[in-house]
Amino acid sequence: MPAEIRSSSSCVALPSMPPHASAKSSADVQLTTGAKGSPEERAAKTVAQMTQDEKFAWISGPMAIPVGDVQKPAGALGSAAYYPAIPRLGIPAQQQTDASLGISNLGGVRPGDNATALPSSLLLGAAFDPEGAYETGALVGQEARAKGFNVQLAGGANLIREPRGGRNFEYVSEDPLLTGVIAGSSVAGIQSQGVVATVKHFAVNAQETGRVLVSSDLSPAAMHESDLLAFKIAIEIGKPGSVMPGYNLVNGDWASENAYLINTVLKGEWQYPGWVMSDWGATHSTVKAALAGLDVQSGASLDPEPYFGAPLRAAVEAGKVPQARIDDMVRRQLRSLYAIGVIDRPPQPGAPIDYMAHRLVAQRAAERGLVLLKNEGDALPLAKGAKRLLVIGRHADVGVLAGGGSSTVAPVGSLSTDGLSFMGTEMEKVYHPSSPLTAIRAEGNAAVVDFLDGNDLATAITAAREADAVIVLAEEWRSEGLDMRGLDLPDDQNALIDGVADANPRTIVVVESGGPVAMPWLEKVSAVIAAFYPGSGGGEAIAGVLFGRINPSGHLPVTFPASVNQLPHPEQRDPETTTSNPGMEPKGGVFHVDYNVEGSDVGYRWYARQELKPLFPFGHGLSYTSFRTSDLSVHAYKGSLTAAFSVTNIGDREGTAVPQVYVALPGTDGFVSRLVGFHRVHLAPAASEQIEVQIDLRLLARYDADASMWRIAAGTYEVRLASTAIDPGIRATLELPATTLAP
Repeated sequence: MPAEIRSSSSCVALPSMPPHASAKSSADVQLTTGAKGSPEERAAKTVAQMTQDEKFAWISGPMAIPVGDVQKPAGALGSAAYYPAIPRLGIPAQQQTDASLGISNLGGVRPGDNATALPSSLLLGAAFDPEGAYETGALVGQEARAKGFNVQLAGGANLIREPRGGRNFEYVSEDPLLTGVIAGSSVAGIQSQGVVATVKHFAVNAQETGRVLVSSDLSPAAMHESDLLAFKIAIEIGKPGSVMPGYNLVNGDWASENAYLINTVLKGEWQYPGWVMSDWGATHSTVKAALAGLDVQSGASLDPEPYFGAPLRAAVEAGKVPQARIDDMVRRQLRSLYAIGVIDRPPQPGAPIDYMAHRLVAQRAAERGLVLLKNEGDALPLAKGAKRLLVIGRHADVGVLAGGGSSTVAPVGSLSTDGLSFMGTEMEKVYHPSSPLTAIRAEGNAAVVDFLDGNDLATAITAAREADAVIVLAEEWRSEGLDMRGLDLPDDQNALIDGVADANPRTIVVVESGGPVAMPWLEKVSAVIAAFYPGSGGGEAIAGVLFGRINPSGHLPVTFPASVNQLPHPEQRDPETTTSNPGMEPKGGVFHVDYNVEGSDVGYRWYARQELKPLFPFGHGLSYTSFRTSDLSVHAYKGSLTAAFSVTNIGDREGTAVPQVYVALPGTDGFVSRLVGFHRVHLAPAASEQIEVQIDLRLLARYDADASMWRIAAGTYEVRLASTAIDPGIRATLELPATTLAP
């Protein structure tokens, strides 16, 4: 069982979903949508009534937006994919759309469309808040449903192995437990609204450079203890209707046709009942992919040929692929659609969406996740009513930065600038319409708030000398298909911050980024906030933390390296030597990245194993109050393990603590201390709370790939209750016998 994490954080209620009547039933439909029975039974009855043409219409399809010579399919809303309805059986069309951070409008194919932009998944991870992840997931599901979509390509569960990865903002963390719990809770929230969610990108999808040609090489044991465990926990909690492999290869086989990943692990050991769809343009064969367990060729217009179209029909007729495999492909889709309510209660486009209420949900999520990294001399919160503040930032007067690619959400009022070409579509760099400058002026009530874009260093330094405090909004844009080259802020922003901090020591830096960044100016500034990409209410969230309306409670879900030399893979491949996007001519051929270097010791565990001191450790996050933990005890009873402890607010203002439980097995080579539980708790001054956290025993085990089971070694385990991965905290010990667990 995954660790049970209970949260006391408050939530803004989503608007209630309007009731929708089921589709009218004919006699034939009564055998499917109206029949009693489990989703599996209903799916099997439906498949038995389908023609071969109807089946094949659901296992391969083009992108559902105009790309090149491919037009939008008739009936499609205009999104990632469309699979036609089967009216005679009461089966609605599949309308699939991106992504985890809201309803994407790829390439502006739906003019005038509005959507709420959630904070990046990194920011949701920083909140350590499963209830908040469920709430924001429900928001995405509600908006998808109201727009007529019934499959959301949302649920990023990859571990962040490469801190420079361009798509890290779509993922949660570098830790299997935190990633699995938050991603799974988000998926559960989406599906609570009757919309299928998709956990992706299965698996070890760690970089964007050459992502369509790179083989992620990792031993099965290490994979189960890290990346696969994150997916397993997410699937257990969220029960997603679909799983999507990545573009990459895993141990030399494309993820979309990797029999070990799909058939042996996902559908075999884990008994996953849903369907497996390829990423768009990530199918590479017909017979091999079908027999390895791939159920749908997505975005076939980006592949060299429609492998699951005429070639698959021919393979069935030749006896190379059994008809039962085709039936299974469709049955798995129908099973998920029945289980999640899509067929019995299909979406009705045009349902009302309360965007203002949803914007507040997004703002509250950002407020829970913003991480206060440094606060020297209690520089924050800023005093309200200051005489003169200076705000510096490229677009701080307009909005907050968003990540690029298929997950980009563009609410009405967003600013779009030049970005990059992506899968035949020009993707813009988007700023969500939530101006930090406007919010700072409203929240701070300062006599004067000056603004500079920072392009003129001399002017910025002169203005900084005259201000009571300087707030620099630094930005680092990342995008799908494009990794960062190093960890430095782009466009001479380091020089800007360095010069401004020399002129005014009361300089506060707010970093909007897609992951860790280098901070050569850290010693000169008085405070630093990691905002990642904060979404539709990001400006207000940032101002709330700056002036103390919000007591920061975020904790880093990723380690910030002191330099790239600390990374397991400090060298980067030149993106000019390889192909990074589907639908393009392959360049340079398949190449390999050996993730066995760190193995299952991803992120903070790598730093502990190598005895490296990072810039900021996993779990780090400051508050405007102080907390004390005490009375740690650990109890094992009938196969379960529980850590109990007390948390007290010893400061003079209310705040939220995130105590973290780590476990190590001293004296055992190869077992590095790991997160096994966490809890988010809000406390008034002087208040205390007794907390119990159930510990997932798999986090105390090593995976035996030969026997396909988990093995817990006999010994004395050290349990540490701490505020970061490197905090000594308080400790207790526990004797455990040798134990085995099912996969």
